[in-house]
Amino acid sequence: MKLKKGDTVVVIAGKDKGKEGAIAQVFPSDNQVIVSGVNTAKKHQKARAANQQGGIIDRDMPVDASNVMLIHKGKPTRVGYGTDAAGKKVRIAKRTGEVIG
Repeated sequence: MKLKKGDTVVVIAGKDKGKEGAIAQVFPSDNQVIVSGVNTAKKHQKARAANQQGGIIDRDMPVDASNVMLIHKGKPTRVGYGTDAAGKKVRIAKRTGEVIG
């Protein structure tokens, strides 16, 4: 999977198309990511401890990785792999050819 936790992405398909957010969690085996503020669902939560509040909370649900695109320097781009001068494998932005931080 070419996306990592902390990457800023934009949703390119689905009900939240056009929304941006940071990746909070990655599930490589399922090819899914959780993006903060995207694909939220209501969840009924029971109070587990005496001081914890129960009720209905909003929870971010996973989105397929094919429905998001990485944002590099303010523009969406595809991600590829290459090697740097030291021969280390790095991620490359296909739009500009630059190394992604």
